[in-house]
This record gives sequence, C-alpha cells and structure tokens, in this order.
Amino acid sequence: MELMARILDFIEDLFAFLAISILLFISASVCLEVVMRYGFNDPLIWVVEISESALLYITFLGAAWVLRNNGHVRIDILVDRVSSRLKYKLGFITSTIGLTVSIIFTIWGGITTWDHFLRGLYKPTVLEIPSWLLLIVIPLGSLLVATRFFRQALSYWQKYSSKNLVSFKGY
Repeated sequence: MELMARILDFIEDLFAFLAISILLFISASVCLEVVMRYGFNDPLIWVVEISESALLYITFLGAAWVLRNNGHVRIDILVDRVSSRLKYKLGFITSTIGLTVSIIFTIWGGITTWDHFLRGLYKPTVLEIPSWLLLIVIPLGSLLVATRFFRQALSYWQKYSSKNLVSFKGY
C-alpha cells in the first residue's frame, strides 16, 4: 500500500512539474508574441491558441498536487470552531463529495475524449489540433484527483474512527 502511495505521489509531482513547465512556456510565448507583434509587426499566430489549451492542461495537471498540499479553497471560519472529531467527519464528507465529482469528470472526460478520437474531430482553428489531444487531460487529471480524494477520505475516516484522537492540523 505504501508503494502505491509513493507512486501516486510521484505522478502528482510529475503532473505538477508538467503544469509549471507549460505555464513557463506560455508566459515566454506571450512575451515573445508581444515583442513580435509590436516590435516587428510580425505576430505569431499560434500563441493565443496554444495558451488557451495550455490553461486547461495546467488546471487538470496541477489539481491533485494542489489538493495534496492544501491549496484549494476551504472555509476556515467553520472548521476552526468545531471539535477534532467533527473536523474529521466534515473532512470525510467533503472528500467523498470531491471523490464523486472527480469520478464523474473522469468518466465523462474519458467517454468524450474517446468519442472525439473515434470520430476524428479537431478544433477548427489555425492549428487544427485534434480535439482528443485537448480533452485527454480531463480524465487523466480527474482520475488523479479522485485517487487523492479517496486517500484523503480514507485518512479522515480512520482518524474519525480512532479512539485516540490527535490534534487536528488542517485538511
């Protein structure tokens, strides 16, 4: 079980690294586009399209890592005022809801991506990128988020069920 957890953590780190790399690439591309457009009157036609697609990739590649590192939005005003036992119960409930939504995204994203692949659909733009290449990150990222929510829900359940409650350090 610990080996599987380390593998999942590695994949989360890898996806986060890819998200950061994509962010750096589009930042440099946009700067280059500004220089080319206003400095040389020769714009790069691919920058806007790639940047739009990259934002989708950044979101889904980085979501599980952000969840692992407690970077998502949460309501501290409520959580800070309840007992440790209730915090674990609320954590379990919210993790289960997140797991459910992530599974729905994984299934929907997988079906849609496969459908677009089979039909040979593409985004009708300058680059004409096959749409399945844009969509594939949705089921992959959502599956990784689902595994993180599952692990989180399991951890909260174990803490909630434990007779020896330790102090709560946050989600």
